[in-house]
Amino acid sequence: MFGYVVRRIFEGLSVVLVVMVAAFILFFIGPSKPEYQMCGDRNCTPSRLADIRASLSLDKPIPQQFVEYFGGIFTGREIQSGGFVKECGVPCLGYSFSADQPVTTMIVERIPVTLAVALGAMVIFLIVGVSLGALAAINRGTMWDKTLVGGSLVLTSFPYYLVALLAAIYLSIQFEIFPRSGYTPLTENPLQWFSGLLLPWVVLGGVFATAYARYTRAAMVEALGEDFVRTARAKGLSVTRVNFKHALRAGLTSVVTILGLDLAALLSGTIFTERIFDVQGLGLMALDAFESGDLPVIMGSVMYAAFLLVALNIVIDVVYSFLDPRVRLG
Repeated sequence: MFGYVVRRIFEGLSVVLVVMVAAFILFFIGPSKPEYQMCGDRNCTPSRLADIRASLSLDKPIPQQFVEYFGGIFTGREIQSGGFVKECGVPCLGYSFSADQPVTTMIVERIPVTLAVALGAMVIFLIVGVSLGALAAINRGTMWDKTLVGGSLVLTSFPYYLVALLAAIYLSIQFEIFPRSGYTPLTENPLQWFSGLLLPWVVLGGVFATAYARYTRAAMVEALGEDFVRTARAKGLSVTRVNFKHALRAGLTSVVTILGLDLAALLSGTIFTERIFDVQGLGLMALDAFESGDLPVIMGSVMYAAFLLVALNIVIDVVYSFLDPRVRLG
């Protein structure tokens, strides 16, 4: 087990390195010109553009920029920003062109917001989705099963941003069934923190629950036909124990795979949720950076997402061995 984890960590680090090189090539060598957006339309002379490029360190050769960026992640570096030399501590992901703040600090400040949205929604779609999917598998072929599968397909067919937008307009603004959404730090006002995130949790968790109900149903129906389930029934075990301790446990293996990918995506930033419900998280930060051409923030967001995806995949591989005894990690 230990050797497998160590090998997976090295493999994950190599993936992060490849992602970093690819992102650097796409964003820094691409057609993006942040100096034009910062210069504006007025008084934007060639000399002023050159000054802005120099202040952003964009006048240096591309290989030198890459080496400095890569080295700063492990050792920190000094960055010239706005005509001043500023210290950027480890891990240094650069300074934001527009906010003039360390990208690492900006990401750390937004992580609690996105974390609250993602984990709250995850609790809802796991409890609701897995429970409904298990009940549908146990009662497969019945009207309950057909209603669940059909209803989940209908809801999934609608774009998520449309469902979230309609929910925000009608459930919060027009009929005031839910309080206005927004983010308040948990330490400042726990009640306002909960009420501001309640509608995003319900919408995001409800939409994801339809997919997880189908995943769970399909995996559990397959598990119910396995030999070990028939053996458990032949031993005289109760129906509840066979269904939930044996079949559901085996079926959750495939669900955990999808959960890891979805959770990594949610923790990297729920762009539509944060934009529609006015939650200032990582997704909204990355979207604003992309619109303004803030390359360090874009790179930092990509690096964070890649690291998170690799880390969660390693965790999922380890969890396999506990959910399914047939899985053996070498």
